[in-house]
Amino acid sequence: MNTVLASRRRQRGFSLLEVLVAFTILALSLGVLLQIFSRSMTVTARGTDFARAAQIAEERLAGVGFEIPLEAGLYDGDPEQGIAWSVLIAPYENEIASLVDLPVAPYLVVVEVIWRDGGGKPGHLSLTTLRLAQTL
Repeated sequence: MNTVLASRRRQRGFSLLEVLVAFTILALSLGVLLQIFSRSMTVTARGTDFARAAQIAEERLAGVGFEIPLEAGLYDGDPEQGIAWSVLIAPYENEIASLVDLPVAPYLVVVEVIWRDGGGKPGHLSLTTLRLAQTL
């Protein structure tokens, strides 16, 4: 009977050291998981801001020749959703165009979008293309 009683005393519960080690491991694991979730939320927010900026830049680029005249100049408007934009249109000079009389004139179109993300860091996106306008 003494051996049964002695074995029950040994298996009664965890020691204080075992409990402290378990809580330490749990705290470290939760700390790492919180950092991972925090970073993933930051990256997701930045991606969302970039996607909105790209959408606005593409809309402005598509509007050249319709909403924005295809003439040399700098055009900008009110910031949309905290995203500022500008469109630069300049004549495109190249050797072929100067040698041949073409019925169209090439223009270099640059759309720039600037925004600040949730952390206050600036973001910048630039889209560039060539557009052709009829010469009179």
